[in-house]
Amino acid sequence: MQSFAGYTLFLDRDGVLNQRIVDDYVLKPEQFVVIDGVFEALKVFSSIFEHIVVVTNQQGIGKGLMTEDDLDAIHTMFLNKVSECGGRIDKIYFCPDLASACSFNRKPNIGMALQAKKDFANIRFNRSLMVGDSLSDMKFGKHAGMTTVLVGNDYDVSRKYPHLVDYCYSTLHEFAKSIVNL
Repeated sequence: MQSFAGYTLFLDRDGVLNQRIVDDYVLKPEQFVVIDGVFEALKVFSSIFEHIVVVTNQQGIGKGLMTEDDLDAIHTMFLNKVSECGGRIDKIYFCPDLASACSFNRKPNIGMALQAKKDFANIRFNRSLMVGDSLSDMKFGKHAGMTTVLVGNDYDVSRKYPHLVDYCYSTLHEFAKSIVNL
């Protein structure tokens, strides 16, 4: 197993941890469907990464489709299940702003990364990995100076933007297995 002592793992949410709802939003806990293998992956990551944080754009709040309390209910339910399965997530950061607002906190901008660094002073972006399923996630990671890992089936991102994608895996679980087998 490769040593990731002192490393931080940044994770996108929709499409990485839970199933993305195409052209819609996860608005309540029952819509939050965890992708197969995620709990096992988080258990592996918990034993090798110093910090694990989630960074997620949640413009459904900005659109008035849900509240921050609704989002908190979804995340509390998920974090409880992660803990029950032997894994951990140290903190979830979210940006409720609309894409049109050009917010510094909205990926691909690095505001959420800087929030995490403020909360966990020993985070070093050159010793961090960003795992996501979109071009925005890869840009976020590279803008902050992280190693990037693309998961999912959007291979166009890695073909069109190879300078933004360091590694590709079909799922978070496949990425976790690759770390353990190194």
